[in-house]
Amino acid sequence: MDFGFTEEQLEIKRLAREFAESEIAPHVLEWDEAQEFPLDLVKKLAALGFLGVLFPLEYGGAGLGYFEYVSVIEEISRVDGSIGLSVAAHNSLCSNHIFAFGTEHQKRSYLVPLATGQKLGAWGLTEPEAGSDASGPQTTAVRDGDSYVLNGSKTFTTHGTYGDVFVLMAVTDPSKGSKGISAFIIEKGTPGLRAGKKENKLGCRASDTSEVILENCRVPAENMLGQEGRGFINCLEILDGGRISIAALAVGMAQGAFDASVNYSRQRKQFGQPISEFQAIQFKLADMATAIEAARLLTYKAAFLKNQNKRATQEASMAKLYASEVGVRVATEAIQIHGGYGYIKDYPVEKFYRDSKICTIGEGTSEIQRLVIARQLLRT
Repeated sequence: MDFGFTEEQLEIKRLAREFAESEIAPHVLEWDEAQEFPLDLVKKLAALGFLGVLFPLEYGGAGLGYFEYVSVIEEISRVDGSIGLSVAAHNSLCSNHIFAFGTEHQKRSYLVPLATGQKLGAWGLTEPEAGSDASGPQTTAVRDGDSYVLNGSKTFTTHGTYGDVFVLMAVTDPSKGSKGISAFIIEKGTPGLRAGKKENKLGCRASDTSEVILENCRVPAENMLGQEGRGFINCLEILDGGRISIAALAVGMAQGAFDASVNYSRQRKQFGQPISEFQAIQFKLADMATAIEAARLLTYKAAFLKNQNKRATQEASMAKLYASEVGVRVATEAIQIHGGYGYIKDYPVEKFYRDSKICTIGEGTSEIQRLVIARQLLRT
């Protein structure tokens, strides 16, 4: 593995950092307080190709790979995890599911406007009774002539309110368990599809999260994504890439909390000197930096395998597990370094502390990641 970035890759990283600092940083607190999803920012992200990083030029994408992708997610999340989360969900879940398993017609009809940022993507697997046990959804899809009629609901759906193109899982054959689940592409405005409750979240509050309700929602049979009954199996492959995204998200937020802590420790004086001069603070910073770098390298390894079109189930789960827990730990230490000031919203570490927790839950909890890793290790 060669983690030496090309000049082009470094330029993309610099571009993402400059964009985040100029277009996102001035509004972070405002968006967080208002729980406002910044729709105007979507157009700017699209103009830079950040909503189609992983997809070929022929489908409107930027034609780049996972190294560039994790760099973009990391640099954006270093400033605001909410925006990093939205970019990740759009790219690696909804759009990537269509790219990986869609027909040519589906790619032309749906992936192109998603990759160019003309439309925003949403992806729904989780349900109120199907969280960690994602293989047990209650949403049904019943064949009726040349259509399927869907009924049920999804929860914790990123862009559930604002999404234009939805990829949702539903049971087409209850007798087959996880092998009776299929995926469907549904456009906003389809009768019977609507957003439900908008979630009032602890963190990443500027990233839209809501329920999605399906009530006698009639979808053309040609909008089935992939083979019938292969929806859940395909989801597992999509989640490999999604977990790399979450790892990058966690690394970015951890880096943001660390950077803020270094700056604060140099400015804050106690007992007549900057607190950065105290060994206790130096040891915290050293441990934080080491953990972040280890998480970043795990993320790069998983990204490397994806770039090689190799299976990265174990590596993606390792990266997601370790990076997400590092993100929480670094944010906790950042609060401690800031002392009382870390507990108020005038300083960014308070938000990193709230935002980072989602990484240990979304796209498979830490406990589920340990199960995935163990199963991969024990395969014969």
